[in-house]
Amino acid sequence: MSSHESEKRGIRLRLPATSANVGPGFDAVGLALSMWLTVEAHVSATWQIEATGRNAEVVGALDGNLMVDVYRSVIDEMGLESSCLRLRIHNEIPLGMGWGSSAAAICAGVALGAHFGALGWSDAEIVREAAEREGHPDNVAACWYGGFTASALTEKNGLATATFAGDPAWQMVLVMPGEGLATKKARAMLPESYSREDAVFNVQRAALLTAAFAQGRLDLLRIAMQDRIHQPFRMKACGLLEKLLPLGEEREIAGVALSGAGPSVLVVLAAETTLLGAETRLRQVVGEAVELVPVRIAGGVEREVL
Repeated sequence: MSSHESEKRGIRLRLPATSANVGPGFDAVGLALSMWLTVEAHVSATWQIEATGRNAEVVGALDGNLMVDVYRSVIDEMGLESSCLRLRIHNEIPLGMGWGSSAAAICAGVALGAHFGALGWSDAEIVREAAEREGHPDNVAACWYGGFTASALTEKNGLATATFAGDPAWQMVLVMPGEGLATKKARAMLPESYSREDAVFNVQRAALLTAAFAQGRLDLLRIAMQDRIHQPFRMKACGLLEKLLPLGEEREIAGVALSGAGPSVLVVLAAETTLLGAETRLRQVVGEAVELVPVRIAGGVEREVL
């Protein structure tokens, strides 16, 4: 199939939610989770968007649509004329909750630009482009490659990533409050510098966190998900974190961490803990006014040319 023929055909994308940082891995690691943004796109005479799922009104709007804006920008920057698209979108990822909704939208927009612009970009080129637009690579790399993904973006050598598929048996629950938190606001809460003690504390746990996912060591997460770089400073804006962090010391819970910049919290269950038992315990702590979403580690993007 020639590149010209390819750009005339539609494409279907399925991209996972992500939880970045995972405790100490600030701006360095992300974990793909089993909630999805699914996009089916075809060239059309006019723009059309049909959206279902979470935040459908926002996802289905043409103006201010992050995915559409990224698609257009990618095409424009290559000196090409962007085609109008007919998009069918089903979104399971809540917006502004620390579950990587913007990363999924950016990855989708870049992928649409690469496809309909017949750019012939590799996975690495798509992720690099998405990371530059996101400002940091943790969410977009995990979104595209899946599993537990560590990443680093440099001007000289580009984007370096390493992915571990993760254990599909691990059970997790995302605890979501009623209102979101803008990443920009969450970043403004962080200090300009840290003590050597706190830096070493996080380096040790980030290394242990990577080893835990590489070796399938659920027992390491109680220590490996501890953090002093971002979570303590975001506590005031993320009330659930303050309530849930102490659960990390209980036998039924393997680890607790802020999901991305918050305000949602990722709770990893111990091997012997049932989902029903975990939800009962979580309700005792946070009450009924929050949403509990069971998730597992997910694979990366799925693509199909139609």
